[in-house]
Amino acid sequence: MSATLDIYVTLRSPYSYLATGRIVALAAESAVPVIFRPVYPIAIKTPDFFEKSDPLWLSYFVLDIARVAQMEGIPFVRPDPDPIVQDLATGKLAREQPFIRRITRLAQAAADQGAGLAFYAEVGKLIFGGTKDWHQGAHLSEAAQAVGLDLAELDALIAADPDAYDAKLAANYEAQREAGHWGTPLLVFDGEPFFGQDRVAMCRWRMAERPGALLPA
Repeated sequence: MSATLDIYVTLRSPYSYLATGRIVALAAESAVPVIFRPVYPIAIKTPDFFEKSDPLWLSYFVLDIARVAQMEGIPFVRPDPDPIVQDLATGKLAREQPFIRRITRLAQAAADQGAGLAFYAEVGKLIFGGTKDWHQGAHLSEAAQAVGLDLAELDALIAADPDAYDAKLAANYEAQREAGHWGTPLLVFDGEPFFGQDRVAMCRWRMAERPGALLPA
């Protein structure tokens, strides 16, 4: 079977985080190759998005992510610090974005070593699960160790050629759009896109329709 299950997430998306457990479970069931493709969040791809969005967008977004977390029983708090450096009053982004660039490149480096989704799941728990100053101390190092990776080695690989990692991330985004969507979380099975944290079950349903796409129960 030539089909794949492609997983697109960002490390700033609460919806990606809230879907992580279900995505990990689906990946474990998949009999087709799973390709983890981190991308930069919309704040990086479209810097003026928040400045131009309808004021109701943010209020609904805050309401919805809180109730999804409550319904699913997932620990969720506002990140401290936010992976994106931003003036929340105006929506304006800072010129430098050290947090999101580092962790997104790290996710790609982890993906290159076959542990992208597992690393993403660990880092997501740090960012959205209540770890203050998740970017400092041993937090990221321990997240890497938990999935068999060495943070210092990943950082060294990125430092040696950061543009190469950004090129891979850009290629992920191009592939995402070619699959039919721009948002995250996005699952793509055999070229068919499933956007949103509430579409994981639908993607599994589609895979179950295809003989051999899921491992035997």
